[in-house]
Amino acid sequence: MKNWAIGNFTFRTPFFLASGTWGLGDSLLKYLTPEEVKLSIGAFITKGLSLEPMEGNPPPRLFETPCGLINSIGLENPGLKTYLEKYYPRLKTLQVPIIFNLHGKTLQEFFEMAEILAKYDVDGLELNISCPNVKEGGIFFSQRPELVYELVKGVRERFQKFLIVKLSPFGPVFEVAKAAEEARADALTVANTYPALGIVSYQPLQIIRGGLSGPAIKPLTLRLVFELSKEVNLPLIASGGILSGKDALDYYLCGAKAFQIGTANLIDPKAPVKISQEFETMVRKYEGLLNKSTS
Repeated sequence: MKNWAIGNFTFRTPFFLASGTWGLGDSLLKYLTPEEVKLSIGAFITKGLSLEPMEGNPPPRLFETPCGLINSIGLENPGLKTYLEKYYPRLKTLQVPIIFNLHGKTLQEFFEMAEILAKYDVDGLELNISCPNVKEGGIFFSQRPELVYELVKGVRERFQKFLIVKLSPFGPVFEVAKAAEEARADALTVANTYPALGIVSYQPLQIIRGGLSGPAIKPLTLRLVFELSKEVNLPLIASGGILSGKDALDYYLCGAKAFQIGTANLIDPKAPVKISQEFETMVRKYEGLLNKSTS
């Protein structure tokens, strides 16, 4: 597959490994060979990282639904500094761009992490302003466009490389997207998971509240990508129910320039390889259609 340009940045493929779906990333080469990583993966997005360690939510944390998965991990992570010391050196051996997904409870936490990472040889950031399964931070930022502008502007002043903003799929999405664009983000991830609830047991009653992902959300996110592509000029990275090359092609035809593979990784660790190969075959098959759609 030829290199793909996303704004001013070039990746070997348009497929990114979505945040949190490979844990801390140290198990990747247990399932994929270095050659498969090289040919199939455009970038690895880290698990959501905070300035200080987070324990995450109590179990249950995952709940399977028809055509989807409710995730309530709660951004468990060892903290940015520990991740940089213990895990990042191993990730660099993958020889793919590493994008740090960041979660902050305050603007200042985001700014401090951006300042730290500006001193490291990292390839990009993805600002998680829309996590639906944590109480602090979480969706708070994604519901206030003026705050998103201040956040992205401040991070951009501190970090000059590739900068993505991960949108919430609900609320003032278009206003937030435009605020991120005005503040000089490089791309938008469309979108985070959808707030959902599942019944784990009846006696005693036990519920799980978290974010719904998987093929159930694809039609919703597909429409969001299509509509956002008409409203902003930033490249859109589709994230939502991509389990096949056809799913990626659908998103591409609706305006996406790259794709994140998430829940599919939990079903089959070889999913990135299969999806990338299927997409490449379909691109060749429908080359005329694709050229027409981008002309």
